[in-house]
Amino acid sequence: MVILLIIIFSISSPVFFCQFSVAIDFLAPNQVLLDNGTTLVSADQKFELGFFSPFNVTKRYIGIWFKNIPEQTVVWVANKNNPLINSSGVLTITPTGNVVIIDNRKNSSVIWTSNSSSFLTPASNPILQLLDNGNLVLRNGDNSSDSYLWQSFDYPCDTLIPGMKLGWNFRNNQEWYLTSWRNLQDPSTGAYTYRFDPRGLPQVFLRQGSVIQYRTGPWDGVQFGNADLKANTVFKPTFVYNPDNEYYSFQNTDDSIISRFVLNQSGLIQHLTWSITHKGWVIIGTVVSDACDRYSLCGSYGICNINHNPYCSCPQGFTPRLPHDWERMDWSGGCVRKKGLNCSQPEGFRKFSRVKLPDAAFFLENKTASNSLECAEACLRNCSCVAYAKTEVNGCVVWFGDLLDVRTYNEGGQDLYIRMPASELAEKQETATQKKTKKIVDEDLELPLFDLVTVSNATNDFSFTNKIGEGGFGPVYKGVLSSGQQIAVKKDSKDSGQGIEEFKNEVILIAKLQHRNLVRLLGCCIHGEARMLVYEYMPNRSLDLFIFNQARGKLLDWKKRFNIIVGIARGLLYLHRDSRLRIIHRDLKASNILLDSEMNPKISDFGLARTFGGDQYQDNTSRIMGTYGYMAPEYAVDGFFSVKSDVFSFGVLVLEIVSGEKNRGFCHPDHDLNLLGHAWRLWNEGDPLKLVDAYIEGSASTSEVLRCIHAGLLCVQQRPDDRPTMSTVVLLLDSENPTLPQPKQPAFYIERTVTDTDSSSSGKEPHNSTDVTVSLLQGR
Repeated sequence: MVILLIIIFSISSPVFFCQFSVAIDFLAPNQVLLDNGTTLVSADQKFELGFFSPFNVTKRYIGIWFKNIPEQTVVWVANKNNPLINSSGVLTITPTGNVVIIDNRKNSSVIWTSNSSSFLTPASNPILQLLDNGNLVLRNGDNSSDSYLWQSFDYPCDTLIPGMKLGWNFRNNQEWYLTSWRNLQDPSTGAYTYRFDPRGLPQVFLRQGSVIQYRTGPWDGVQFGNADLKANTVFKPTFVYNPDNEYYSFQNTDDSIISRFVLNQSGLIQHLTWSITHKGWVIIGTVVSDACDRYSLCGSYGICNINHNPYCSCPQGFTPRLPHDWERMDWSGGCVRKKGLNCSQPEGFRKFSRVKLPDAAFFLENKTASNSLECAEACLRNCSCVAYAKTEVNGCVVWFGDLLDVRTYNEGGQDLYIRMPASELAEKQETATQKKTKKIVDEDLELPLFDLVTVSNATNDFSFTNKIGEGGFGPVYKGVLSSGQQIAVKKDSKDSGQGIEEFKNEVILIAKLQHRNLVRLLGCCIHGEARMLVYEYMPNRSLDLFIFNQARGKLLDWKKRFNIIVGIARGLLYLHRDSRLRIIHRDLKASNILLDSEMNPKISDFGLARTFGGDQYQDNTSRIMGTYGYMAPEYAVDGFFSVKSDVFSFGVLVLEIVSGEKNRGFCHPDHDLNLLGHAWRLWNEGDPLKLVDAYIEGSASTSEVLRCIHAGLLCVQQRPDDRPTMSTVVLLLDSENPTLPQPKQPAFYIERTVTDTDSSSSGKEPHNSTDVTVSLLQGR
């Protein structure tokens, strides 16, 4: 029970007090809070204020923390730079409205004060109260005004909680910003700050001391660059931007949610939520997410692309300033123009899409420019203007001098127009084929177009030695462009059974999909009847070449296999939930998972993929296309497909990765079951670890293997409604001790032959029920 000590406080007089065995959320001028376990508790029991010590430290501080979680998590500290050395502290307020912490063993010296008595508004019977939202406020006791004399929300430490602000109140010259703790045991001012720069377009900087480490994309009226922390099921972000205010804030989507936004002692900026299930904090968002977020990594005019190797490149019309350093991946020298600007000569602009706008933007006086052309004309009138962008928030913004801290995003970002000499902007005459290609792939995609000569030269005229694979669409060739970039060219085969619609479908879908676990489409080529897709090259080719091969299987230890499983899950989650389109892949299998140089998985082959509307759950087709052994029963038999169809295929794939065996064509001396049936049998016998590939037994983590087998069996259950969503799958794969339901019997196919072609149905022939039969295996 919380006990508040009510004391008639006088430094020169003996102390008298009364005890009340009730939880209280306020202090009056004649009351104090002692360091004896006494605390203030908000009315709804969500927040608590009192004296505390960090772990393994004796120094004492006044702080606010979450009341109803077992792990004490402090969100605000009053005397963070002036701790008490023992439990002699007293918190009180003066009749004039000043909140103070007094050290009773040092002649009642004041070690911290709110300095609120100097404010313009006079105090009237002031009360210090801990509100339900975690805000500690000083207000007049007569409730004569809705405003506060002082509040802790105006002085953030390292944490934002719902309702707190990050930014500026220009009318009062009030800034809200985060400062890291010095270390986990010391809440004093640390090395890192995270604060708004009010000049130009609003943007937020992470600094270590005075050195910039990271910059958000500037606010363009819709988002910060790539919307660092987007609205989700946990919290809803808010940004206010007007002449009086410029700040970021957030609210939880549900009152039962506990979440916080933190700048930690190492400079990490994360949004976390408390998990009741796992009794710990779970990271749901990280502001600095990859190497390209490092401030000005590529120097002036350099552009960072996390999907490229190396990350930095110079935009078209520019070249490295220090080529020798650039080759050694020191990009700090940046890029310079190949041809200088000259106001007396014709000039124009080259467009760069999906980028983080550069630092140091300036507003043009014409804030009402209605289109990009007006912005371009305004920039051209100033010989010092080197680039412009059109934003929703302030019309035109322009840049003078070098462009710094530019990166590309997989999705989101803004359009940047860089000033170029007219000679650099001369366009080649489009061929009739290129015009036709633009029409086919949709002009809005701005997808690069390759001519046949370029692709043919890159692949050594599609020589047999360059052929690296064959899929349902046709052969795949390795190529090298004149720039040195390696590519993979997927060439349509006349016998593939896939026509212009499948080609168009893949181009349109994958061009709009950008995720680290999806293969990246670089462009396409159409010449006569020949259709080709140009992808980034994956040096380790496809997953099936490893897990189903005795020699190569040894190269995939458990850590690599687990990372592959998690990567595929995250790629599918993006397709099902987070992409601009809701995508059902329909042909997820081992041969459609490509591996980069570091064995990171990338989902490929979107020729059979379909899009869903936001409220659409499933669809059906009379043309069954996919790969037997991976198709969900409702799709193989009735033509119904949904996100749960992909979940089924993922479950099959997980069990194949764990076991190193194919589902279709699996053989066992003790039974005629396929891989799903074998896994289900081992699960019911209480011995699921027997499923593990012999090559990884020594490297496997038992808990991770069991989680994967459990997840795989949940995914291949007969009824779609019983299968988890991919968001649930990702969560359980990332959790150490997840609470999972027991799987029900799987749906699977009993092969009539022992051969395994792993072939995709071309759709040329109607589906025949004699190809496969759907069976249910009863648990033993």
